Amino acid sequence: MKPQPAIFEEHEIRRVYDEATETWWFSVVDIVQVLTQQPDYQAARNYWKVLKNRLSKEGSESVTKCNRLKLPAADGKNYLTDAATAETLLRLVQSVPSPKAEPIKLWLAKVGYERMQELADPSRSLDRARETWQKHGRSEKWIQQRMTGQETRNKPALSLIEGLTDLLGEPRHQGRRGIRDPHQHHSSGMGRGGCESA
Repeated sequence: MKPQPAIFEEHEIRRVYDEATETWWFSVVDIVQVLTQQPDYQAARNYWKVLKNRLSKEGSESVTKCNRLKLPAADGKNYLTDAATAETLLRLVQSVPSPKAEPIKLWLAKVGYERMQELADPSRSLDRARETWQKHGRSEKWIQQRMTGQETRNKPALSLIEGLTDLLGEPRHQGRRGIRDPHQHHSSGMGRGGCESA
């Protein structure tokens, strides 16, 4: 899982995407910091600690659904941080009295929708990355080098996968998740159970 921060009203929200479950995980403290409108990260962290204890005592499932993931901090190092899915965060947001509660809920819904669009059209992901880098003040030259560098780094891995596929004799139409082309006809004479059909 690779960190991919998102922006909510000029606040950076740390998040990671789990490709195995196709789920976004957001830093709970970052969301709490926005909700409580705390400029101090440590104060937001303390608020979350107290809220977490209170919700635990009340038997809230939201707290048990939080995972501790390594996310980058301001000092550039990765630390274990409470992270939650958008669904869990929507429940947690209700526990924090804040004028930012509704905007955060709408933002979380929008982030989920954008990810579904990116899965359908991967070029949207590239456009979003470009916009984020522009907001962070990166030059067009830097952005182009970054995008080209990513493509270059991916090529050896793709070549290796194709080479292994050829070596193992697996069909190229078989995807990463083992999904076969539904229009492919099996001419091996084998039935579903692996026995010859009568």
